[in-house]
Amino acid sequence: MINFKDKTILITGAGSGIGEAITCRFAELGANVILTGLDLESLDKVKNTCERFGVKAYSCECDFSNYKNIDKLVAFIKENNFVIDVFVLNAGISQRAFALETDFSVDKKIMDINFFSSVYLIKSLSESIKATEHVSIAVTTSISGLFGFPLRSAYCASKHALFGFYESLDLENDNIDVTFLIPGRINTQISKSAMLASGERYDKMDKGQATGMDVNKCAKIAVKAIAKRKHRKLIGNSELLMVYIHKYIPALYYKLAKKISST
Repeated sequence: MINFKDKTILITGAGSGIGEAITCRFAELGANVILTGLDLESLDKVKNTCERFGVKAYSCECDFSNYKNIDKLVAFIKENNFVIDVFVLNAGISQRAFALETDFSVDKKIMDINFFSSVYLIKSLSESIKATEHVSIAVTTSISGLFGFPLRSAYCASKHALFGFYESLDLENDNIDVTFLIPGRINTQISKSAMLASGERYDKMDKGQATGMDVNKCAKIAVKAIAKRKHRKLIGNSELLMVYIHKYIPALYYKLAKKISST
């Protein structure tokens, strides 16, 4: 069981939703936190909340669709001699569009943000990671990373890819523990920023999202899973049944997936 007090945690996508809740939970447990995300104003609000727990908190604006911004984040980490004990790779964007109608630029952007950006970050810090006695890497995937689902083709693909890369990374390195956080429907604003076929914002709150698990409950479950060094942790409510149906009764899954609302 990992004791997070005085550990240094880097969280991507920390300005809102699951990332924000996980960041605050780590601070509550005495960890120092480095917050990254798109909006510095949102990050600073989370930073101020974390500092009330008496920990050190740093905010660093970073658009993960642009590798030059990731280079700046890496430079910030190296300049301050931070040794990261835990990475929470949470930055991501969703989708609400049919596969054959989605412009390829949208597919690429989703893959860049959800998959390639985290790989680039980890590889940019590979020397430090290899030199650290123990590093935990928590990867926020999705139950949609375990199967395909309507209106989520690129999103599902990006989340599938995370499993392949980070499971391999875990097996190759004795000092690295990877925990896949696999949420179902969590009550966050992620659907509003989802991309449509043209690249525009969906800008709506999905009914399923609005009735999902409380984000702070999700964060507590996630941080506990990281502390226990679990390989995989499903987080959600009744929608998690689809994971088992897909695995054990695939014919039923294909019938249900076409009927369940995608929004």
